[in-house]
Amino acid sequence: MNRKHVTVWAMYDFANSVYPAVITATVFSVYFTSDIVGNTSGLGDLWWGRVLALSMFFVALSSPLLGAIADNAGLRKRMLILYTAICIICVSLFTTLEPGMILWAFGLAVLANIGYEGALVYYNAYLPDIAPLERQGLVSGIGFGVGYAGSAAGLLIAIPLVSRGLFDLTWLSVAMFFALFSLPCFLGLPKDKVGTLPVWKAATDGVVGFKNLVGDVWGHRQLRRFLLAFFLYIDGVNTTIYFAGIFAETTLGFERQELLYLFLVVQIFALAGSFALAKPTDIWGPKRVITITLVLWTTISGAVYFVHTKQVFFLVGVLAGAGLGGVQAASRALMASLIPKGKEAEMFGFYAFCGKSSSVIGPIVFGEISYALAGNQRVAVLSVATFFLLGLLLIQRVRDPKQERDQASP
Repeated sequence: MNRKHVTVWAMYDFANSVYPAVITATVFSVYFTSDIVGNTSGLGDLWWGRVLALSMFFVALSSPLLGAIADNAGLRKRMLILYTAICIICVSLFTTLEPGMILWAFGLAVLANIGYEGALVYYNAYLPDIAPLERQGLVSGIGFGVGYAGSAAGLLIAIPLVSRGLFDLTWLSVAMFFALFSLPCFLGLPKDKVGTLPVWKAATDGVVGFKNLVGDVWGHRQLRRFLLAFFLYIDGVNTTIYFAGIFAETTLGFERQELLYLFLVVQIFALAGSFALAKPTDIWGPKRVITITLVLWTTISGAVYFVHTKQVFFLVGVLAGAGLGGVQAASRALMASLIPKGKEAEMFGFYAFCGKSSSVIGPIVFGEISYALAGNQRVAVLSVATFFLLGLLLIQRVRDPKQERDQASP
């Protein structure tokens, strides 16, 4: 395993983590809904839901096709750079926005999110090339941890800017951070392999391969059941992340710098939760850990309906953060235990596809409910609890190989 390749690969995780931390989860999401659109009647929620749904729909639909083109036509690094550049340029253009420029802001936000999410398709595809199978979990974990550090660094840079109302400088700081710390990855990762297929043939093979992969997944009952449950509860997780900051400002009156402190605390507890639940995942099995965290998230989502103070919402955020790290790690572990041997790479690709495609539904549901009820975000939050509850019920139908082995042993 080449340590240089692992280091520069992880640096991209450090670089790109500033985007969700500052743009989709906290500052820009609130700026878009409140300042650009206006959110007194839920119209901002509606438009933000559309931003997320449209961008994730495009990425989910195009990923299998573009991934096959990148791998088989020798374009992976170039596609990674292209999608990253799209995101960075669009974030820089946020400086042109003024209140009321809804369509221009909508277009930029959709393209920025496509750039960010699309780049991840090619970034993740490097993992099998830079680490052997038995070390991929470790390397993935390194990237995960470095990503949390990147989020924290980006938030700390944004806090003094946001507190002074310097939003244009905030967007530029995100773009510069992303661009600067991406460079080691672009310069240090292995060059693209020579393409083995023309682009049109690679695209055709990608479509056929994805169709066959769907058939393979459908043919494994336990895997099918798990991915359906995962599709639902991870949609709840993503929707919570996308709208928590908006809810905190619009309904609870948080100041924008307070949102950054809140998200920073949540990130810390998410990282702590992923470590704290790592051993229980090995001892109890990932299904039990997922069940516990989904019970926690369902309860929290329902309880938020009754929250009226910032202090209580901070506490809720801490609890949710602890569950966030645990459910992500346990879900990956359960997925790994259900995959037939020799199909790890393609099945984890489908796992990522489920996570991205699920994000189309939750944001639309939240936005539509908020708008239909004249901006009542509390009821919209209850819709998120439904995703957790359905996922919790469906995960009970999945057999955990870890639990079955423990029961079979004397």
